[in-house]
Amino acid sequence: MGDYFERKLDDKRRLTLPTELRSEFASGAVLTRGFKNYLHLYPKSVWDEQVEPELQGSILDEHTADLNVRFRMGKAESDIDAKQGRIQLPQHLLEYAGVDREIVAIRAGRYWRLQARGS
Repeated sequence: MGDYFERKLDDKRRLTLPTELRSEFASGAVLTRGFKNYLHLYPKSVWDEQVEPELQGSILDEHTADLNVRFRMGKAESDIDAKQGRIQLPQHLLEYAGVDREIVAIRAGRYWRLQARGS
């Protein structure tokens, strides 16, 4: 199970993480737009240690600037509800990814790709 899971969001747009993944997100979660019409879900520690340094590249590099726009536009940080293991997903990011209620999560290395079921 560790590399894939499916869930239905609750009425407050919260995603319940599987129990075995909750420690991975103990530092919190960062949600961003993905490379296409899906979302990236990073443990906050992975964002801070790996993504943020990459986004700091040369101030005059257009590729770095484009990556900053992609990953920072609509970026949301969330703490994990320790009791239920839930994170809040902002409506604007769900709309970007075309997610209504059913979501599929696939591990992509140290982060997760979230997309609408059936995408």
